[in-house]
Amino acid sequence: MRLIDTVAAFRKELDADRAGGRSVGLVPTMGYLHDGHASLIRASADERDLTAVTLFVNPLQFAANEDLSTYPRDLERDIEIATRAGADVLFAPPVEQMYPDGVPVATTVTVAGPSEGYEGASRPTHFAGVATVVAKLFAIAGECRAYFGEKDYQQLVVLRRMARDLAFPVDVIGCPTVREADGLAMSSRNVFLSAEQRAAAPVLHRALIAGRDAIERDGERDPSAVVSVITGVVAAEPLATLDYTAAVRADDLSVPTVLAGAVRLLIAARFGTTRLIDNLGAAA
Repeated sequence: MRLIDTVAAFRKELDADRAGGRSVGLVPTMGYLHDGHASLIRASADERDLTAVTLFVNPLQFAANEDLSTYPRDLERDIEIATRAGADVLFAPPVEQMYPDGVPVATTVTVAGPSEGYEGASRPTHFAGVATVVAKLFAIAGECRAYFGEKDYQQLVVLRRMARDLAFPVDVIGCPTVREADGLAMSSRNVFLSAEQRAAAPVLHRALIAGRDAIERDGERDPSAVVSVITGVVAAEPLATLDYTAAVRADDLSVPTVLAGAVRLLIAARFGTTRLIDNLGAAA
């Protein structure tokens, strides 16, 4: 595997591979890789001739009160995991490569509609930061398939819309959430949970399953009734503080009057100072 740390070298590498007739897969990450990231890399390696993984802790998507300085980093471990999963190129640029004029930047990307509400309401600057850095990565990488996990479902919807609106030559591929044996969605932030909080955290997945059962088994079509089911499960766990939950249309995250077709159940909660998100699909 080739480790690259400059924009120019990364662009040159992928351009050369495409010129040689090879298809490219892109897996953007903020590092501290886990099995969820590895599943994205494997998906790309199965479908593309070359898989490029990016490791960049993006300062634009952290608010002043969030955990940029403490976000976990381990480049050697990331190299090992990415190599084992099938990555061919690892792009790990310093901040000055991605933002040569410093932060804040003069130009940002805002995706109206799907970026509003939920994570967008709880973290108002987050999606502009995500969309901006991913737009830069798409511009640098060129024609490719880009693989993202469904765990960050709102992000996936935002990036699909951005790629379509800005005509990037990139197919945005969503891959299933990878979970621990007890149902907890894999996340780099799980490392911050205490033993007691870690034992409590799977309540999010149980709550989503209860919401899905209300729709698919019991025939519930009222979004607010489904939300009440989910909220009730979380309320029974004293270590969980619910931020939000919602039953929305899967394609654009809007809340229908009556649930129909593909539905996505969203949830976010805090366990102490650690904030976790999760989601689950359902068919109404």
